[in-house]
Order: sequence, then structure tokens, then C-alpha cells
Amino acid sequence: MVYATGRKNDGECRGAISQARSRAVAGWMSWACVAVFALASFGASAQRVEGDRATAEGAYNAEVAVKGQGADERRRAFSRALAQVLGKLSGDRSAASRPGVGAELRQAEKYVRSFDYRQDEGRSASGAPSFKTMLVVRFDEAAVDDLALTLALPVWPQPRPKPVLWLAIDDGSGPRLVDLKSADAVRSTLDRAVERGYRLGLPNGSAAEKAVVGAIWRGDTAAVARASQRYSPPMQLIGKLYRSGGGWAADWIFVDNGKVLSRWSESGPSATQLMATGADGSADALMKRYAKRPETGPAGTYRVAFTGLRSADDYVRLSGYLQGLTVVRGMRPALATPQRMEFDLDLLSGVRGFNLMVQRDGVLAAVDRGRDTSIGPVGMPGAEPGDAQIDTSGSVPVYTLH
Repeated sequence: MVYATGRKNDGECRGAISQARSRAVAGWMSWACVAVFALASFGASAQRVEGDRATAEGAYNAEVAVKGQGADERRRAFSRALAQVLGKLSGDRSAASRPGVGAELRQAEKYVRSFDYRQDEGRSASGAPSFKTMLVVRFDEAAVDDLALTLALPVWPQPRPKPVLWLAIDDGSGPRLVDLKSADAVRSTLDRAVERGYRLGLPNGSAAEKAVVGAIWRGDTAAVARASQRYSPPMQLIGKLYRSGGGWAADWIFVDNGKVLSRWSESGPSATQLMATGADGSADALMKRYAKRPETGPAGTYRVAFTGLRSADDYVRLSGYLQGLTVVRGMRPALATPQRMEFDLDLLSGVRGFNLMVQRDGVLAAVDRGRDTSIGPVGMPGAEPGDAQIDTSGSVPVYTLH
């Protein structure tokens, strides 16, 4: 099977080019370097050997279905893949809709480390062969971590627990336990858990464990917890799936060390879709309990100073750059002298979040980081020139424009 791969340009190739120039070697070396550069370029393609299957493993990788291998389709797929990764990191299924995230998703390409295409073969409902192209994307871990910190996204720490799924299904012939041997029956639940950034385990299916079906059906969490003592950690996702009217219904309970964290019920026409809701509910409960918000500054308006502005073009460049930063929600000029310009910036995650974003871009260099202290309403839309001023001497972060 053939795969196309891509990788970001890196310093090795640039170093090879520089070295080749300095040594002024023969023409064949230039051609070799060009070939190396082409292979390392982001849009380059290469061949994978048979059996080397590209998959998205780990919290910083994702795979999404694509309609083709064109650049526009790939950029759209990068956005969807980054949304998946942020969802896995935070455990929050709505991470993509949090403030500031959408702007970064539109430029997701800059967070990509490498990617592969994979062709999946399956069968349609009629039994005919079907094919689906998947884009497997690997993101730069440090850059994504900085992004989550900058945008003040909650992060669900690693390593993550592997709860045991105790699910009984009654299709009309009596409830039966789903165990390791029947894992394919709950594939949608197991796969959804992976999409949400964790994994679910299944009981081995011993005679004693199969007898727990009654406890599952009546919602006896203590009895299920006792049966699950041989497994670690002491977390259980307890569910029963049964016929209801013309469709299905599912009742779920998530237990952490004997404490019920969440109960919920779902109904619908598809048993497969209902089983996936168990993994979603568990992830929501775990995220609510264990995800931690990064220690960035609070959102607010901060006075920030800039130097190195030698012309009107520099001022325009700085203003455009600040307006394009996701962490900057608004800005207002506050003070101008021949030596520096001060703005009141409405920052999503304080000066610390601002620092992280400008460090990544390399347009500004910090001269004095000052104190991460909001100046309150000064500079907010509607403030008047006569409003009380705040002495910001000694606390204003200062940056210089490259």
C-alpha cells in the first residue's frame, strides 16, 4: 500500500544547504541538497513500505477523513485535526468553541510537525468495496502545549486512567455482559473514548463476572465495584442498553473510587450511537474532576509598551501584528513618545499568555516583562480621556519590535 507523507522544514536541511555553499562542492551535491530539501518540505510526498500503517497514536496526533490530497482540503483537515487534539488534551468536547480557539484552528498548519495519507478499504451496505482517504496528522507537542496555555484551556493531565466498562445489553433475549471476547460489539464506545483522549477496559468475562449482570441492571454500583476490584484503577463505567419502543435506550453511571460522579440516560434509533454516549459522559465527568486550568493571568486590560518604532511603517506593522494575535481581544493607544508607544491591550489570558504567543512568533522581543497585573477598566471601550489614570511605572511590560 502506498502512502504520501509530509514533514515541516527543519534546521538539518538548511544546515546542509549552508554547508554545501560554504564548501562550494560540485554540481551533484547541489542536486542532492535540493532533493533533501524537497523531501523535508511540508508538501513533499514519499513512499511507505508495505505493512507500515500510518495511525494517529497519542494525545497530540489525530486522523480525519479527506476528499482528496489537495492543499486546500489538507488545510481544512488540519483545522479539524487540531480541534480533535485540543479536545483530547482538555477532555472538553467543546474545546473548539472556546474563546480564541477558532482563530488558531484557521492557522492550524503552523502547529503541524508531519502528516501522512492512508487509504482505508471497507464494505458498503450492499457488500461492494468502499475506500476512504484518511489524513494522519502529528502536531508539535511543545507548540500545542503553549497554545493551550496561551488560550487558558483546561488540561487533563497525563497519564490518564483506564476505567472498566461494565455494560449489559438486552436485545430482547435477556441481558448479557460485554467482555473482552465481545469487544467488537462495543467498538463505538471504545473508539469514542480514544477520540476523547483516554481508553476503556473490559472485564475478562469469567463466570463470576457474568453473574454481575443483575447488579448492572439494577444499578448496584457497590456490587459492580466489588467485582471490579481485580482491575486498576477503581473506576467503572456501568451501563445497560435495552430495547425501548421502536429504538434503544441506555442508562449510564460513572463511578470513581466508590463515588458516583455522574448519571445520565440516552435514547435513540441507533444502538451504536447510544453506546458511544457512555464514553462521552465518562470523559465529561473525568474532565470536570481532573482537568486543571493553566496558571495564566486573568483576562483583562493591561498596559504594554513597545520600543524600536523608527517609522510610520513600523507603527502600522506593530498595530497589524497585535490585532492579529488571538490573545489580544482589543487594543487602544494610550501613550506615544519618540522613544516608545504604549497600548492598553484587552488580553484573553493576561501578560503571561501574551508572552507565550509573541515568543512563538518572533516579531517582538521582551525587554522587561513587568508585572502580570491588569489595570482594570482603563483602556476599555468607552473609557474617556478624563477618567482616572493609573501610574503604571515599573509595572508595564516592555517589548521591542524586531
